[in-house]
Amino acid sequence: VHVVESGGDLVQPGGSLRLSCAASGTIYNIIAMGWYRQAPGKQRELVAMRTRGGNTNYGDNVEGRFTISRVNAENTTYLQMNNLEPEDTAVYYCNARGYDTNWKTYDAWGQGTLVIVSS
Repeated sequence: VHVVESGGDLVQPGGSLRLSCAASGTIYNIIAMGWYRQAPGKQRELVAMRTRGGNTNYGDNVEGRFTISRVNAENTTYLQMNNLEPEDTAVYYCNARGYDTNWKTYDAWGQGTLVIVSS
C-alpha cells in the first residue's frame, strides 16, 4: 500500500492551503486515514484523523482552523487549512491504516509535503 501527499507550499500568515493524499495498492479497506506533522526539532504530532465511519479527531492546536475530509470510494483524504500560523510550519505526512487484500494489516506513510507559513 502506498500513500502520496501533495499541496505543500509557502503561504503567508492568515492564509489557506489544501493538502491532498491518495492511497493505492493492494487495499481491501482503509479503517483510518489522516495527517500528522513534524516541525524542525519537534516530535511528530497528530493533525487530524478520520475513520471510515466518519469519526474525526483533531490535534489541539488546529481544531477550528483545519478540516479533514475523505472520499472513501477514491481512497483519498484532504486537509483544508485556514488561518495558518507560523507555528503550523512543518512537514505534513499522510497516514493510512487498514487491511490489504491478503487480509493483513498495513500502516502506510507518505514521504511528506512541506508547508511553510511565513511573511
